[in-house]
Amino acid sequence: MRKFYMSLLRSGGLAMVSWVLTTSLASAQPPAEKPVSAAQAELERAPLTITGKDGTKHVFSVELAKTPRQQEVGEMFRTTLPADRGMLFLWAQPQNTEMWMRNTLVPLDIVFIDEQGRVQAIAENAVPRSDAHVGGHGDAAATLELQGGVTEKLGIVVGDQVTSPALPSHGH
Repeated sequence: MRKFYMSLLRSGGLAMVSWVLTTSLASAQPPAEKPVSAAQAELERAPLTITGKDGTKHVFSVELAKTPRQQEVGEMFRTTLPADRGMLFLWAQPQNTEMWMRNTLVPLDIVFIDEQGRVQAIAENAVPRSDAHVGGHGDAAATLELQGGVTEKLGIVVGDQVTSPALPSHGH
């Protein structure tokens, strides 16, 4: 539900979350989606490259979390994430995005990507199973989850260029 509640917080604030929770609890109907209790099947993949200011390129194969349900489940319940893999969350429009690690079993580096395809912020080694909100400090066009510690190991920093056929045209 992490992405669902992030969307509610962005669009209507806490009052909207309270209304949704109250309405859901008062309703006798089952929820539209089953609670997340297992890792999702592997999603469609695309190549993604992060290029440093010195021209060094780091290539990843990333799963594409496009739908609200794919974004809600994300990396939950997965026990490993190889250093050359990740998950790219594609937002319909740039937005102030917050992520959390509920039911995520491995540490992640969370990379926020701006509209120009540049790394805007990095949250390194986000703590597994935490409900603490991790934000990108501004509107992000996409958010990338990588293995915890990989951005430091590879020297990926704010301002690096991110390219992928999965990103909108400004990211190619």
